[in-house]
Parts: sequence; structure tokens; C-alpha cells
Amino acid sequence: MPRPCPAWWTPQARLLGRPAFHVPTSAESGGVPDPYALLETVRRIRAEGGSPHVVLLSVADDPTATVAPPELVREACEAAVGEGLHIVSDETWRDTVHEPLDRPLLSPAEMCPDDVTVISDLSGALLPAAWPVAAARFPTTGPGAGRRARVLDILTALGGFVAGPVAAAAAHALDEPGPVTARRGRANALHAAVAQAVRDLVLTSGALAGPPQAGRHLYADLGPLRARLAVFGVTDSMELEDYLSRRLDTPVPGGHRFGDELGALRARIDTGPFLGASPEERLETLESAAPLALPHVAKALKSLQSAFRELR
Repeated sequence: MPRPCPAWWTPQARLLGRPAFHVPTSAESGGVPDPYALLETVRRIRAEGGSPHVVLLSVADDPTATVAPPELVREACEAAVGEGLHIVSDETWRDTVHEPLDRPLLSPAEMCPDDVTVISDLSGALLPAAWPVAAARFPTTGPGAGRRARVLDILTALGGFVAGPVAAAAAHALDEPGPVTARRGRANALHAAVAQAVRDLVLTSGALAGPPQAGRHLYADLGPLRARLAVFGVTDSMELEDYLSRRLDTPVPGGHRFGDELGALRARIDTGPFLGASPEERLETLESAAPLALPHVAKALKSLQSAFRELR
């Protein structure tokens, strides 16, 4: 799996008793490992007696908010399939790309349909976060049918059913009716604007952050501020998480939660808390023609600005 990667990937692998190996990614294309690094990692694991079978990818990535270019996705998929790996593509955030015309998203399943299983948490873009609904699409040929049957057996044994009203809402959203896609488009534009505003504040402080391209978050690298952070007792990402979460009064997970190096001062800043503290404020923000000028949004951004100004 790539480094960094979604926070839930590594714990799930460990829960299954499977070793997890991380492969470096570039800052511009998180979620999809460098193909040569992937090949090197697979061959090293096998030389040490391991037997890797699966590679996980995230084309529209959490936590880096990047969208991997199609040519990189193609090269990584070709490398994986060439080594006999099955690809699991987490496409939770594929419908949240900020500029889909400028940054087209290519699913691994479009290139290697027989070798890719697609998974998606529908709360990423289509449903409320409190509704636990996810979907998986298996290949229709080869071992895909067997994998699907096995997953259904496990879900049945665990009682993993979706409540009827939630299932109906999910099916409606997946049909992508006009009102749903229109709201999704407004939400994407809103989160894009807020993420860019957050990035501007991060860069002004001297920290680093790539341009947000998808999702509901920004991945910031506070490494350039290491000396100043040390004054506040922050020397690794765990301490950075504690410091920023306390200072901003909202959870700011450190990079270690995403498989990043503990010593790297990186953290994911979610855009959701900037939209408002109540459903009414969030709806007002979504429907506003100038969301960044709303008092509650401006206040939240000013709080972030103040926190980062202390680190300059």
C-alpha cells in the first residue's frame, strides 16, 4: 500500500493477521505508488520469504487530496498485474474531484477489469457521514466471482446488513439523480474553496502543502517549522496532532495515522469543521454565493491563521 494511505487500511490488514508493506509515493500523486518502487518492494518481500498478493491504490487520495495522473495509474497497474498482484482500488473520493475537466480520474478497473476490485465508502461524497454504507465491485471473470461469494459469506456471518431505509437512500444516490449530483457539485466547489483558503494560510506560515485536488481535506507538512514547533514541545507527528487538535479545538490527525513516518511533521486538516458548527450553519455555507465571507467560516479561518502565525 502507498505511504501515506487512508487511516483504516493498515489496521484492517493487521486485524486480518496480514503484514502491510508501504511503498513511497510522490508528493504530487499520493495514493498510487511509484511503479519502480512497487516492483522493488515486491521483489524484496519475496526474496525475504514473503508472499504479497494484493496492492491497494487510492486514485483520488485520502489523506493527500491529490489525483494521480492516468499515466502513473497505468504504469502502477501494469507493474502490479505483471507481478501477479490483485488490485484493490479505494474510490471513496472519486466523485469529489475539484476540477474534473482539468484533472481527469482514471480508475484502475478501466484498464485492468479482470484484476481490480473497486471499493467505496458512500459517505465520502453521496451520503451523510453517520450512515455506514459501502460498496464493492468485483471482476465478473476469473476469481472475481469467488471473491464476491466469499465476501458475502463473511458479511452474512457478521450480520453486516444495511438498514432498509439507508439502503434505499444509497440506491437512490447511486442512480445519480439531478438533485443529488447538483448538491454534490456545490459541495465539491465549497470544499475546494475552503481547502485552497486553508492552503494559503499554511503556505503563509512557511509550511508546505500541495494544491488540493479532491476530497475534504488538506495534507500539510510542517517540517520547515520544526525549530519553532520544538519550542512548544512538538517533535513528531503524534505531538503535532495533540498540539494542533488542542489549538484548533478540532481533531487534526497526524501523519503517523496514515502510515507516514512518525518523525515527519505532517497532518491532515479537514475542511468540514470550517463550514459551521451546526446543521443550519453548514447548510447556509453550502448555499452561499460567498461562503468564505460568512462570519462563522471567517472566524474558523482566522483561528487557523492565528495558530499558524504563532509558528512563524
